[in-house]
Amino acid sequence: MDDTGVRQEREGLSAYIDTSALAKWYVNEEGSEEVEAYLRDNCPVSISPLTKVEMRSLTARRKRSGYFDAETQGKVLATFEGDIASGHLVLVPHTMESFAIAESPLGTQPKIPLTSLDALHLGVMRLANIDVLATADRVMAQAADALGQECRSFF
Repeated sequence: MDDTGVRQEREGLSAYIDTSALAKWYVNEEGSEEVEAYLRDNCPVSISPLTKVEMRSLTARRKRSGYFDAETQGKVLATFEGDIASGHLVLVPHTMESFAIAESPLGTQPKIPLTSLDALHLGVMRLANIDVLATADRVMAQAADALGQECRSFF
């Protein structure tokens, strides 16, 4: 562990956290304490550039709804970007191959209502050989299970 108590490696396992779970780290809501504990034990965790877009969308939505003001939105985004800069969140790039991998669960698991963006998260994760998906999204957890992917859920 480093001097902040953040565990730097997880016995060779790696984790990818999707936006549904990661948002609970920055915005106090149901499940936030569980996500905080998970991240303290498993940092660094991986995200994709798509997560950056989704976090901006989420904070804009929360601001529009009156959940928080512009100052809070700015603090959340600055903290998120700081976590990327410090290495607590590791950006895993999208590639043409990750897009191709993302198509697979959409075709092989037609009964799971997986969105295209969530399929892209899974594609990036699978291409990077990331072991564990952390999510607060039931459909993502269902898709991970169908694909034989280890999943830590927060719902």
